[in-house]
Amino acid sequence: MDWGTELWDQFEVLERHTQWGLDLLDRYVKFVKERTEVEQAYAKQLRNLVKKYLPKRPAKDDPESKFSQHQSFVQILQEVNDFAGQRELVAENLSVRVCLELAKYSQEMKQERKMHFQEGRRAQQQLESGFKQLENSKRKFERDCREAEKAAQTAERLDQDINATKADVEKAKQQAHLRSHMAEESKNEYAAQLQRFNRDQAHFYFSQMPQIFDDSQVLIELHKSGFARPGDVEFEDFSQPMNRAPSDSSLGTPSDGRPELRGPGRSRAKRWPFSKKNKTVVTEDFSHLPPEQQRKRLQHQLEERNRELQKEVDQREALKKMKDVYEKTPQMGDPASLEPRITETLNNIERLKLDVQKYEAWLAEAESRVLSNRGNSLGRHVRPPDPPASAPPDGSSNNNASQDNKESSEEPPSEESQDTPIYTEFDEDFEEEPASPIGHCVAIYHFEGSSEGTISMAEGEDLSLMEEDKGDGWTRVRRKQGGEGYVPTSYLRVTLN
Repeated sequence: MDWGTELWDQFEVLERHTQWGLDLLDRYVKFVKERTEVEQAYAKQLRNLVKKYLPKRPAKDDPESKFSQHQSFVQILQEVNDFAGQRELVAENLSVRVCLELAKYSQEMKQERKMHFQEGRRAQQQLESGFKQLENSKRKFERDCREAEKAAQTAERLDQDINATKADVEKAKQQAHLRSHMAEESKNEYAAQLQRFNRDQAHFYFSQMPQIFDDSQVLIELHKSGFARPGDVEFEDFSQPMNRAPSDSSLGTPSDGRPELRGPGRSRAKRWPFSKKNKTVVTEDFSHLPPEQQRKRLQHQLEERNRELQKEVDQREALKKMKDVYEKTPQMGDPASLEPRITETLNNIERLKLDVQKYEAWLAEAESRVLSNRGNSLGRHVRPPDPPASAPPDGSSNNNASQDNKESSEEPPSEESQDTPIYTEFDEDFEEEPASPIGHCVAIYHFEGSSEGTISMAEGEDLSLMEEDKGDGWTRVRRKQGGEGYVPTSYLRVTLN
């Protein structure tokens, strides 16, 4: 099991863990060196001790050397001296074969770790730069497609206008052709940038981090988030007609009736793996994991607690039977000696029962969350209020009449749609989204935001665009005087940065 698969989003954790392992290796080298010094000092003291008590005169000149007691003492001194030599040999082996080898190995591991993490940081920077370039290429492609579409509409309008001159029509057609050519070049550039980014991303996330130590499984269990690695970014062809329904796309409809080209690219930016907001806090109920992962982990923990509970119950029954035997046959043992163990098993049983109840409650919540996610995805959102019956036309000839019709026919959104929360996870979405606007918009109609997550706006009010329509008919905006929330997309005229 490689860390590149399980801990793909825990780069800092890997960096700290490998540094800790190298520091531990250096501590062990220092410990061996100090032990070598102790062995050498011990051997030196033993040799001094032997030298102190050895007879001063040679054995042939010493008459006491003939006695067995003296010979035994001299033999003990020789054994101590031999033992000192063994300690010196141990110290030498520790110094040469252990300290030097470990120090060399530590230096090699430090160099290898430095190389791997330098490559990882370069890959991160390359991915960040590639992601920004990809977004710029996509925006340029989208902008060129809009300009090409606008130029084509202008050429078609002039071609049908009997009052337009032939020169104006030819000029408009040339302009449309030029814009179309620019959009095609932008499309090719965007496709090439997308291919490079997906290739670099796959190379980074499917590479293996250096598995320097043997406790990788423990590290994975402690720090893995359970989230899947990012897949390939899909190509968004803005040159194709985009007449999809609002329920399955992120297209808005501006006031001029032309479909506004939008894609999930900007919403994808909040899932960028190197964002510091991506860090998760590991909780006991595994709420930091996705619902399905949380359910599996809770189920596993519940099964373990039940096994431990059954084991404690069996042990308690065995202790009670043993106590009955001791009471009936005192010579086999003291019944009072079993009381502490019985009390301990009772405490463990109560603790495990509480744990089982706790995990059962968490598991029930997780299963209900999984079932709700598998159900209708529209349960999280409500249908946006319909726009007023008479929308102002794009032409300028009937502005006054259109304004009167709009004021007379505009109806406030229904109470049902206003009282229903727009997003049940509103606060969480606000934490993940960037704080800088991605465009601006103008309110075409008045809207009274009375439900949770919505915001009120006045007709003609300028707003900052914080998040595009994700296909549910709502757009997140920020008012200049303060306040941020969701308003109906069909009530806005949107302009992206």
